[in-house]
Amino acid sequence: MSEEIQTGQEVIQSYLKTLDASPGVYRMLNPKGEVLYVGKARNLKARVSNYARGNGHSARIARMIFETASMMFLTTRTETEALLLEQNLIKQLKPRYNVLLRDDKSFPNILIGKEHPFPQIKKHRGKKTERGSYFGPFASAGAVTRTLNQLQKVFLLRNCTDSMFEGRTRPCLQYQIKRCSAPCVGKIDGPGYAALVHDAELFLQGKTTSVQSDLAAQMTAASEAMEFERAAALRDRIKALTQIQSAQGINPKGVAEADVVALHLEHGQACVQVFFIRAHQSWGNRDFYPKTGAGAEEPEIMEAFLAQFYDDKEPPPLVLLSHPVENPDLIGLLLSERAGRKVEVAVPQRGEKAELIENAARNARESLARRMSESSTQNKLLQGLAEAFDLDAPPTRIEVYDNAHIQGSDAVGGMIVAGAEGFLKSQYRKFNIKSAAGANSDDFGMMREVMTRRFERLLKEDPDRKTDAWPDLLLIDGGAGQVSAVAGILSELGVDDIAMIGVAKGIDRDAGKEEFYRDGLPVMALARNDPVLYFIQRLRDEAHRWANGAHRAKRAKAVSVTPLDDIPGVGSTRKRALLAHFGSAKAVARAALPDLMAVNGISASIAETVYNFFHDKG
Repeated sequence: MSEEIQTGQEVIQSYLKTLDASPGVYRMLNPKGEVLYVGKARNLKARVSNYARGNGHSARIARMIFETASMMFLTTRTETEALLLEQNLIKQLKPRYNVLLRDDKSFPNILIGKEHPFPQIKKHRGKKTERGSYFGPFASAGAVTRTLNQLQKVFLLRNCTDSMFEGRTRPCLQYQIKRCSAPCVGKIDGPGYAALVHDAELFLQGKTTSVQSDLAAQMTAASEAMEFERAAALRDRIKALTQIQSAQGINPKGVAEADVVALHLEHGQACVQVFFIRAHQSWGNRDFYPKTGAGAEEPEIMEAFLAQFYDDKEPPPLVLLSHPVENPDLIGLLLSERAGRKVEVAVPQRGEKAELIENAARNARESLARRMSESSTQNKLLQGLAEAFDLDAPPTRIEVYDNAHIQGSDAVGGMIVAGAEGFLKSQYRKFNIKSAAGANSDDFGMMREVMTRRFERLLKEDPDRKTDAWPDLLLIDGGAGQVSAVAGILSELGVDDIAMIGVAKGIDRDAGKEEFYRDGLPVMALARNDPVLYFIQRLRDEAHRWANGAHRAKRAKAVSVTPLDDIPGVGSTRKRALLAHFGSAKAVARAALPDLMAVNGISASIAETVYNFFHDKG
């Protein structure tokens, strides 16, 4: 008979004699060795002695203490180091009693490139490796798209790619609808276009007054010179600029650059709204729903959110909060280190800054109310799904798989994820089909590859299923054959306890007549008006949309590939020059050596390399 493992205050008390007053990080573990909580401390001995007390704890902390069977410690040189280490461990281990930000998406920026004589304005996400001026972050891709559309009306900057720019012989539709100045065909010269770029940068820096007054002066001068067409064009640009300013809604006069962070907590669920204020303009807002660590209060939630949110994002000079954090000095120091300059963290009580917080807090409250309503509906659907298909319990993570290709070309597998909170888009995955199954249009082979890669990785990264990355229901686009094939794959991998349903279109391939297949069970259907049927249709359609989108992106990328990409020494600039001169890669391949040498930017040695690439095949 195994000895019962002791838990609780006595266990915690036993660690005190080995601890000193060093700063560091501690982990609390249950009898199974699972991490319950990761915490930081300025003084490890003092913090652990608090847990060893018999009273004065919240219900959440008391439960955590009761479940603790062992502890682990790491000392650090400073409390800031301890905070960094704590957040890294929380992200890695996802303990149930910690506050956890469940969003890993980066934020988009606007980029005005500087690697071309006529810079392109475009959306940019990810590392800032391209040379140019970056403006952001914006809350969403939609916010960037709206701003770009408005900027093009006012500043007439091109949004086409460099290769498209080089290949133009006449203006495109953007010029016709007055959203581009058409530098590609010489409708504007270099200095004139540079002036437009300069004005756009001034606007994005918040210097709208000088831009507007300059445009007004130009319009007056054009009118006096009786250049009425030019004056009308400038009038239209001023009108578009005014529309931008009125449409933005929030344009704080006293706050140039800040993030406004507001938290609303209700019934153990939290919503954090972040508004991005840049250049005295609102660049959108995003809502987040952090896991609240089984009952944490506002100060702890806010502190954990800030530490994790700015883990890979540069903080602005000012961060306005709706609630104070537990360690304001420590958070201010951490954000300042990450920004490389001083960052002020404040909880405003009056004035314009307090109004910004009040607006963000109202949005947080309304967003959480909508989410809780949607979550209630979603839970009912998951319960209905479990009842309809005799599942042991409502699924917490559903993975839906679909493949996309055109006669075997550019084959892609798609996986979407859904749960109690709806679609979990940060968990979506795509699989570029690497085997011959794609080229052979072998749907069974493609599904085999996708499933093998997905579950081999899961078995490697989380063999004990300690995280929530493991699904408890699979939806497969297909009938009995697909289900049997997938069941065989999972059995080979030793994964035979995950429920699986195949969704086939059924009679006449008509939506509403879907048939459902389960391994070893008879085929079944649901009533046409069953909410569970609509739910499954939405899941399948989302998987179809995701797989098709990945396929289109792959196909578009393949179309832009030319034989020139494989020539040593020919990079993007020389490739553009060759295509602009000859019109196509095929024409480059047919060109004689003297013709290649005549291209601007192509030296004699490079011309010889290009010529030999296409002619030395034997």
